[in-house]
Amino acid sequence: MTDEHPSLEMILGEAFFELHRDMPREGPGDDASTLRALAMCAELPAQPKILDIGCGPGMQTVTLAQATDGPIVATDLHQPFLDQLAASAQAAGVADRITSIRADMAALPFEPGSFDLVWCEGAAFVMGVEAALGAWRPLLRPGGYLAFSDLMWTSPNPPAEVKEFFLAADPNVTDVAGNLERVQSAGYEIVGHFTLPDEAWWTHYNDPLAERIPAALEKYADDEKSLAIIQQQVDEIAMRRAYPDAYGYTFIVTRTA
Repeated sequence: MTDEHPSLEMILGEAFFELHRDMPREGPGDDASTLRALAMCAELPAQPKILDIGCGPGMQTVTLAQATDGPIVATDLHQPFLDQLAASAQAAGVADRITSIRADMAALPFEPGSFDLVWCEGAAFVMGVEAALGAWRPLLRPGGYLAFSDLMWTSPNPPAEVKEFFLAADPNVTDVAGNLERVQSAGYEIVGHFTLPDEAWWTHYNDPLAERIPAALEKYADDEKSLAIIQQQVDEIAMRRAYPDAYGYTFIVTRTA
């Protein structure tokens, strides 16, 4: 059978995965923030059915499984991330309640009303927040929750260097108020929101990423395309050091009417 999904190595480049292979997370976040957002979903059933979209290596998936008693389906397009999640779930003793599926977040193979909670940490930008909110809403039962984190401006006037850097990757980046407006326009009620602490950028993401960069620069010293990919990661870390108050990852927890 022919795989209908392109390899992410082909899309993002070998050097990207040289840096990101076996990382704890694929973006800012930590267990405390995952649990804080989950606590806002106060009216979940005793055994909620949860869908974690764009789960990456699944650190938050395991945390959700440890904090709830229901089944969790985790999806990602990169099979090595799903393999890493399976190993982590087994080590944590929650593998029996986590099912991983390689799937495109824009074409998820689930029936309407299948889930009590749809979760997405740092991956909604792949589709665009507005598109994701619209596409994922039918997957929720009436009164179900959707919780997502995304990069948002946390300053009314982000420096031009910051805006240029992040808008080049995602032209839809806006501030928290702008995303709250998107949520309401898509037919959700806002339950709550908070911006992740700065340390959530470093412990499981930027710090381990930075440790890998010197070896990657040496390995790909004669490959201009790979060096450009690595430099983008260097620039992203430097941007965070220079402008931590200009932008952040904000969790927004919503509910269907």
